[in-house]
Amino acid sequence: MYKVEDLRFKYPKNKDDVIKGISFEIKEGEIFGFLGPSGAGKSTTQKILIKILEDYRGKISYSGKDVSEFGNDFYEDIGVSFEMPIHFSKMTAMENINFFLKLYKRNADVETLMKRVGLWESKDKMVGEFSKGMKIRLNIVRALLNEPKMLFLDEPTNGIDPANAKILKDLVKEFRDAGGTVFITSHIMSDIDQLCDRVAFIVDGEIKEIDSPRNLKIRYGKRELRVEYKENGKTITREFPMDNIGKNEEFLTLLQTKDIETIHSGETTLEDIFIKVTGVGLRDESE
Repeated sequence: MYKVEDLRFKYPKNKDDVIKGISFEIKEGEIFGFLGPSGAGKSTTQKILIKILEDYRGKISYSGKDVSEFGNDFYEDIGVSFEMPIHFSKMTAMENINFFLKLYKRNADVETLMKRVGLWESKDKMVGEFSKGMKIRLNIVRALLNEPKMLFLDEPTNGIDPANAKILKDLVKEFRDAGGTVFITSHIMSDIDQLCDRVAFIVDGEIKEIDSPRNLKIRYGKRELRVEYKENGKTITREFPMDNIGKNEEFLTLLQTKDIETIHSGETTLEDIFIKVTGVGLRDESE
């Protein structure tokens, strides 16, 4: 869907590039996560991909055509949900939606979308009275109004309760399963783990890692099994190397003779990988 080659970008008042020669591809029909600490270049890269920023060096192609060759018809293909929802607060939700519908040739089934995100009953309510979570959900609806082929999501579940977050994640998966492509940034690593087919880590304007969450967790983890079992009323933890585990007599005896509580592989989490790759803690980064 996108092919980015040696992308570089410098803001006019900056001495150095903020994007330093990154290259990556977003495959058609995948959910691609773009992760990194504040100031790493995530937002700048996204703005370039959606043609808000144009004075870049390098080459970007969308569906095989150079992005610079597209006119306004480009925006018929993409939907964007920014981190900070921006709506007309003195208009109702439906008035907001109807305003944006007029910008596009293709229009989605608004009632179905609004019902899906739990906003249909509030369609005639002023957006200024909406909670943050409701505004974010309305933002997602707006991003899908033109039935886009490419969806950009910036922190889509931030500030949303778990039940509504699941609805949005299911909506994103269904969009992908129907052939859509998604570019997503988020600091909620569980969302990235659940949604993304591949992820890229950008640090100081350079991409440090690109792979599937599964492959990254295996590569950065340990090839071991951790077993927790009860003995004399206490929980005991033992670790065993995964190599030839089926022939490890001590491990096999433990399984047969002890009251096993949990067994875990040594794969790490995306949170740990984020910290290792970026050198920044998730909490520190967001403050």
